[in-house]
Order: sequence, then C-alpha cells, then structure tokens
Amino acid sequence: MIKRIGIVALWLLALALIVVTMNSNEPYLVRLRGVGNLIILGVSVGVPILLLRRGAWRSRKLGDRLLLLLWCVPAFAFILAQTWFAWRKHEVLATDAAIAHLLGPHFVVGYAASEEAAMLAAKGLIGGVYVTRHNAGDRTAAELKGEIAELQAARVGAGLPPLIVAADQEGGVVAHLSPPLPREDALSTLADLASEPRRRAAEALGRRQGAALAEMGVTLNLAPVLDLRPDRSRTRFDFNTLIGQRAISDDPTVVSEIATNYVRGLAASGVGAAVKHFPGLGRVTADTHHFAARLNTPTAELEGADWRPFHDVIESTSAVLMVGHVILESIDPDRPASHSKAVLDGLIRHAWNYDGVIITDDLVMGAIYGGDVCKAVVEALNGGADLLLVAYDGAQFYRIFGCARRALEHGQLDLIALARSEERLRRRLGKPVETSAPGVVESRMRGPTSRAGF
Repeated sequence: MIKRIGIVALWLLALALIVVTMNSNEPYLVRLRGVGNLIILGVSVGVPILLLRRGAWRSRKLGDRLLLLLWCVPAFAFILAQTWFAWRKHEVLATDAAIAHLLGPHFVVGYAASEEAAMLAAKGLIGGVYVTRHNAGDRTAAELKGEIAELQAARVGAGLPPLIVAADQEGGVVAHLSPPLPREDALSTLADLASEPRRRAAEALGRRQGAALAEMGVTLNLAPVLDLRPDRSRTRFDFNTLIGQRAISDDPTVVSEIATNYVRGLAASGVGAAVKHFPGLGRVTADTHHFAARLNTPTAELEGADWRPFHDVIESTSAVLMVGHVILESIDPDRPASHSKAVLDGLIRHAWNYDGVIITDDLVMGAIYGGDVCKAVVEALNGGADLLLVAYDGAQFYRIFGCARRALEHGQLDLIALARSEERLRRRLGKPVETSAPGVVESRMRGPTSRAGF
C-alpha cells in the first residue's frame, strides 16, 4: 500500500512540476524565482536519474517507463520557458534607439536587480522605476538613496531625462518603504478632526512624508487613495486590495479635504502625487489583483459621490490620476477603465477636460494579465494613458514592452496620441521627454503609423 501511494504521489508531483516549470516566469510564481527555481530544477533532474538507477526504463511494466518519461518533461519545460524569456529579453534590449526613446518614457517598472534597471534606464527603454519592499529589504534609507542615485546617474550619463521614481507610501497598512522610512498613520486617522485642524494635519503629514521620500530620491508617491470607504460586508474576502482599511472616509467632502491638502503637502516637499483608483473600488467586490471587477452604478450617482474627490483634487492640484482595472459598465462594458478609450479619452480627457498625466494601475494584476495583455497595452496608449505601471513583477516588462513595440511595427499605435502624451509628461511632471522625429520612427516600421484604429 505504501509503495502504491508513493507511485501515485510521483505521478501527481510530476504533473504539478510540469505546470510550474512551464509557467516559471509568470507573475503568480514570482516567489519561486532564484533559490526556488534551483530546487525545482534539481528535483526535475534528480528524480529521473533516481528512477533510471532503480531500473524504471528496464522494467517490463509500461507504467514504470511512462512515469520516467513524464519526469523528463519538467526539466525540458523549465529550459524551454527560460529560453523563451531570454529571447523576449534579448529582443527588447536590442530595440532600436529611436523606438526605445519613443515608447520607453511611457513605462514605470519595478525591479529586483539595480544593475538591470540601470541598463534599461540607460537605453531609454523605461521612463521610471517603482521602488517597494523588496528594494528596501533590510537596507538603510541612505543605502536605498544611493541606489536610486546610481540609477539616475546612469540615466544622465546616457544623455536622457531623469527617471520618475515612484513608490507606494500611503501610510497605514500600505507603506512599502517603511522601514527604512518612518511609518506614518493612515490619512483616515484625520477624518474625525474638525475641518480646519484636519486640513492643517493633512498638509503637515504630506510635508513630512514628502520630505522623507524626496530625501531618498522618490519623485512620485502613488497616493492618496480617493475611493470611498465601502461597507465592511462588501470586502469580507478582500485579502489584497484592502480598500476598507486604506480609504480615508465614506464621506466625499472629508476625502476631498484631506486628500487635497495632503497632495499640497507632498508638492511643497517636491514630490508628486497620484490619486487612485478611478473609477473607484469602494463599490466592487472582486479583487482586481486576481479577478475582473465590474462597477454597474449609474454615472450620475458616481458623479455625485464617488467621483467628487477625484474632481476636487485634480482640479485644484497637479496630481497624476491613476486609473484602475474596474470595468465601468455605464461607459464601456467590454474592457477595464485602464485601457478603455471611452473612459480615458471620452470621459476623463473630454467630459472632465483633464489634461494631466494618467497612469494605469499595475498591469501585472489578474484583471489585466489574465487576459489579452497586449491588447490592453495598445488600447491604453492609444486611449490616452501616459504611463503604464509594471510594478509587482518587473520581469513582465519584457513581455509588455514587446507588445507595444510589435504594435508600433504593425501600425497599430497612434503616434499623434503618443505625441500628446509626451507633451503632458513634459509639462506636468517637469521633465523633458526624449523623442524621435516621426519620419525616423516610421522608416523602421513595416506599415503606416500615423493613426491607429480600434
């Protein structure tokens, strides 16, 4: 009986390893990279050797031979997956400079190795980096500051504009650079103060947090959260977004007042803000980290409540607007807001007359990455998004940038939309954007690139 259980376990483990090795570069398995991958590869090679030594191939039982053959698959699948990833990376790193400088400014990318990030920065393949917990680790603020300075030095040495350096430092449960930075209380702790004291307290908090971020070299804080606080029963199974803990209040007036002054405090310290997550997560139950989420509330109701803080803050400050991966059914029931032209261009750019910078939420989320990520990239850029965030797993940048480059080569990117985006980045983020004359880029394309259709 024990032997049979062992054989069944070997069959099941082999099947599981095949799935894991085939997908070893996917975001959900990011924690297995490095030592985890070495262990998986060792098991994938070691078990077939052990089976051979125990005579599996010489056995008269067909099942023994099939088990041995099955165990040969994980190692082959792992090598194939790593080869495919290396090829994708090679293609991106070999991108023509004119194309890199055209597309690169639109990507803000997380990284594990500073050397790799410096290479991408020097080649102009990215416009910014995202720093978070794994970058801070057990390091001091001075050490992380030095690393960011080295990335900027690589950028300047290549004759390119400074990088955007983004971080998630909201305060409370989301403070990805604490430690080493001091941990601040959540903005929601100010909600019960009287109006004038909470205005002063919000600005003071923004100034303190902004000063600490600026000293480290961070230029854009992906905060504050403007989503209205949901009823707790709606977020019972929310294990990642945690919007119930991150939202400032369920009162739009209170959210607007605190957020506006917090953004002004950040700005006074030289740090930009990105308000999030339009069109709002307070009314949805699905977690966009893993699943598609739909918002089916009428637009008029949203304008009168959930969207009031977004209006108030972007009209009175120079904050960047982060658009999330929620499907806004009243405007575009077919795609998330983050890559919907009807939402980005129709609602935000035209109906709201917002000409500031739009950044997408992390594209390495199930709501996007679990579908057609290439379609999302193209539609986001053509629709009016200025910055595409690739945060959780920076290695996915090679796939995502490849999507944009292939779209450009096939005439599927709107160069006029890209030019307008570059102007917004230059004007609102205070940084020049390295561009190429359209003729230079078009000479490298296989098709027309002046206008893309949907």
